[in-house]
Amino acid sequence: MSDNRIYRTRSLGIPAAGLKDQYSDGTAAHLWELYIGDKSQRTDVYREFISNQLRRRNCVTVLDVACGTGIDSVMLLEEGFTLTSVDLSDKMLKYALKTRWKRRKEPAFDAWEIEEANWMTLPDDIDGIEQFDAVICLGNSFAHLPNDERDFANQRLALDNFCLMLKPGGVLLIDHRNYDDILERGTAPSRNIYYNSAHVESIITSVVLTEGEPVLVTLDYVMRVDDKLRDATDSEREKKGRLQRVTQNKFRLSYYPHRLQQFTSLLLEAFGSDAQHSVYGDFRPLGDVAHPAFYIHLIEKPAR
Repeated sequence: MSDNRIYRTRSLGIPAAGLKDQYSDGTAAHLWELYIGDKSQRTDVYREFISNQLRRRNCVTVLDVACGTGIDSVMLLEEGFTLTSVDLSDKMLKYALKTRWKRRKEPAFDAWEIEEANWMTLPDDIDGIEQFDAVICLGNSFAHLPNDERDFANQRLALDNFCLMLKPGGVLLIDHRNYDDILERGTAPSRNIYYNSAHVESIITSVVLTEGEPVLVTLDYVMRVDDKLRDATDSEREKKGRLQRVTQNKFRLSYYPHRLQQFTSLLLEAFGSDAQHSVYGDFRPLGDVAHPAFYIHLIEKPAR
C-alpha cells in the first residue's frame, strides 16, 4: 500500500536516487528561510499584487495550502486577512508555528489556524468545504507534486480539492516557474521578483527526460551562510546541537515542469471551461515581461 505522505507541498518533490532527505534534519527548511529573504521586506510588488487581487474580490478568509515556513500567510495576516494554513512538512511548519507563538498577542496571529494536511485528502484533513473566499498555492509549490504515471492524476485530484474548499465565486491563486523558458534555456534564474535574499550564491539546474519528454527539473540551491544566519531561528538547545555537527549550505528541490498551456488546461478542467481565468507574468499582464520567472494564475469558481 502506498503512503499518501509522499505527496508533499514544499519538500524534495521527486527525489533523485540516493538523495538524502534533507528535511529529516531540517536543513532544507532552514536554508529555504534564507532563500526567501527578509519577511519584513517582502518585495512590495508581490505583497501589493496578492493583497489587491484578494481585496478586489472582497476576500476575507484565505486557505494557504502551501504554507511552508509561513511567509505568504504572515504577509496576508499583516494585510488583515483571516488565514488557515496547511502543509505536509512538519519541518517547514515548525517555523510558522514559532512565528504564531512569538506574535500571539496580536489578535490575527492568535486566531491563525495551522494544520498538517495532504493535498490528496485535503477535504478530510481540515474542516472548510466551500468555506473559503480564496485558496493560495504560491512559491512554485504545486510543481512538487509528482506526475510519475504521466497522466496528471495527482494534479487533477489536488486541483479538484482546492476548488472544493472554495465558496462559489471564490478564487484560486496558484503559480509556477516559467518552465517553458527553463526548458528552452536549460537554466533557472538565481534571482527573481519573488524573493529578495542576499544569500543566494547560485542555482544549478538539471533536466530529466523520459522518451524525449521533460519529466523532472531539479534545482540545487547553493547559499552563502554563516553560523549566525543558520541558527537565527533556533532555540539555544537547537543551536548547541546544530553547531556540534557539520552544517550544509545547499539543498535540492525537484519539480514537475508545468508548461503554461498545459497547466491552464488543467485549471479549466478542474474549475470548468466557463470559469474566469487570467494569467500574469511576474505580476504583470501576460506579454509585458519577455521572460518572466513565474506565471501567476487566478481562476474563479463559478457562482451557482
